[in-house]
Amino acid sequence: MGLDSYVNTFGVQCRQQFGQRLKKLTIDAKFTCPNRDGSLGRGGCTFCNVASFNHEHGTIETIGEQLAQGRARAQGKSSKFIAYFQAYTSTYDEYKVLKQKYDEAIKESDIVGLCVGTRPDCVPDEVIELLAQYQRQGLEVWLELGLQSANPATLKRINRGHGFDEYQDTVHRARLAGLKVCTHLILGLPGETHEDYIATHKAVLSVGVDGLKLHPLHIVEGSTMAKAWRAGRLPLLSQAEYAYSAAELIRFTPKDVVFHRVTAYAKKPMLLAPDWCGFRWDGLVAIVDNLAKNGGQGHYLSQAACLF
Repeated sequence: MGLDSYVNTFGVQCRQQFGQRLKKLTIDAKFTCPNRDGSLGRGGCTFCNVASFNHEHGTIETIGEQLAQGRARAQGKSSKFIAYFQAYTSTYDEYKVLKQKYDEAIKESDIVGLCVGTRPDCVPDEVIELLAQYQRQGLEVWLELGLQSANPATLKRINRGHGFDEYQDTVHRARLAGLKVCTHLILGLPGETHEDYIATHKAVLSVGVDGLKLHPLHIVEGSTMAKAWRAGRLPLLSQAEYAYSAAELIRFTPKDVVFHRVTAYAKKPMLLAPDWCGFRWDGLVAIVDNLAKNGGQGHYLSQAACLF
């Protein structure tokens, strides 16, 4: 059996709501980041690929062209799509610029949803209201927040430029406006242990969340972490360790929370390590195997309920 048998996935939700899986069409809308342009700092987060900073966006097509290419790659697997502003901080610009780009992405009738990836400290009230307007118009709207960890020492170590307070504030404002929030977490950040992942997960659930994305830390060319890895100062999770921790977080997650992703991969030569992150399905299979043996989403919560 696959992941859907053990986890409330985004694919499951889409089939229930739209009768089919929705393909996310990724968009690079030429945004930047306050942690790169000097507003907060330069160089970005230590896990981020900065090799292309001097050449960024040089050959990127228009939003419409990117969506057309995404449709072509889907090869008829879906007839409805979600426009996904994935690259960098996709709420970090003037309101009129954001609205223009979002409007361009959703103007075709086969675009039934909008996902916007950003930082917790870059979501003003006017942007929340704009996204809420799209949702009231009938679009499936998700605000994706890159938190990565709730540990203040870790956030400082990876040069994140914000704390958990900013995350908590943005989640409260977004959910109060009726928006769904998907939070990104990275397992394997320097200095963290399995107990830290559990603590971050618990903190995120306590604030309230609608969706989660789990990522293993992988080292990419051009990142600050690449230097530490080459110097032998950065231990990385094995596939088995990641599968165990990811599966444990899933078992602690209420069944109504939607998992948009439970692992991630990258391609060589950009990927430096770990090697297992270069294979799309291996990490996923390891997680599914663990879930099959030890219980799926919400397993620990249902066990606790049985005690009362």
